Amino acid sequence: MENKAKRITTFMDKGLLRTTELYKYLLETSVYPREAESLKELRALTFTHPWAVMGTAPDAGQFMALILKLINAKKTIEIGVFTGYSLLLTALTIPDDGKITAIDVDRSAYEIGLPVIEKVGVKYKINFIESEALPILDQLLKDPQNRGTFDFAFVDADKVNYTNYHEKLLELLKPGGVVIYDNTLWGGSVAMPEDLVPKGRLSMRSATIEFNNYLAADGRVQISQVPLGDGITMCRRL
Repeated sequence: MENKAKRITTFMDKGLLRTTELYKYLLETSVYPREAESLKELRALTFTHPWAVMGTAPDAGQFMALILKLINAKKTIEIGVFTGYSLLLTALTIPDDGKITAIDVDRSAYEIGLPVIEKVGVKYKINFIESEALPILDQLLKDPQNRGTFDFAFVDADKVNYTNYHEKLLELLKPGGVVIYDNTLWGGSVAMPEDLVPKGRLSMRSATIEFNNYLAADGRVQISQVPLGDGITMCRRL
């Protein structure tokens, strides 16, 4: 019971709403009642992982599903899969003939959620590639038929390479395509004085601030930074 309470507290701390009660209200009123049972199941499985905090926050996931529907996404790419919550959410949202290129260096984490993905019958939409992302993106770009054809991308891995991912994804996305980057507020540390930031967050804080400034100055995309989960930034390719 104590371990379960600790996991829930850790998950609640992922939100940037500074009162747990308000974040809990948001989840219980608007998110959980509409969350698919398979996503609830996969989220519970994610809590068994030592790095459960890496899972996509369900409020951010709900927003992502809305965007996928709004842009009628069919061909997508995901960098950083972990246990597959955002991957399953995407597979449930895109049409039957939709396809997801999913890239992660750790297949073992993906396999935690794989039974749920298989049970709901959407695995056929997923091409999981166990690899670092940059070589795969380069490989995709070598085929002219991939350039400017992806509708949507979600990035939640290897934060120091976000800028490199962005440059390559802009070549893969079609005009009007959307890419969403996770953790762009890094636990709120981006706005903290450096001497108050926990040491474990310092290096990624610097990389995140640099990336946020880079996106803010990128005239090729329309952006919106949203305080959902650990902060997400949505970019629409112009």
